[in-house]
Amino acid sequence: MIISPCISICRTDPKTGYCYGCGRSNDEKKIWKAEDTTDDWKDNNIKEIRSRLTGWQLESFNESYEYKIQNGISLFKKKLLNE
Repeated sequence: MIISPCISICRTDPKTGYCYGCGRSNDEKKIWKAEDTTDDWKDNNIKEIRSRLTGWQLESFNESYEYKIQNGISLFKKKLLNE
C-alpha cells in the first residue's frame, strides 16, 4: 500500500493549480481516493510530484512525507498535537 502524499498543508496555488503542500492537482487528489487506482499510478504520481517541487518546498515535502510513512502522521499534524 502506498501512503497518500498529503502532508496536511492543503492550499492550492491559483497560478499552477497544485497544492503547496503535496504538489498534487485537485484531479490527482480525486484519483488517489478512487478504489481502483493502482499502486503503479500512485508510485508514478509521487515521482511526478517530486519533479514539480523544488528547493525548500521539495525538502519540506520529502521530510514530512517520509515522517508520515514511518509514523502515520505528517509533521504538521504532529506539531498541532504537541501544542
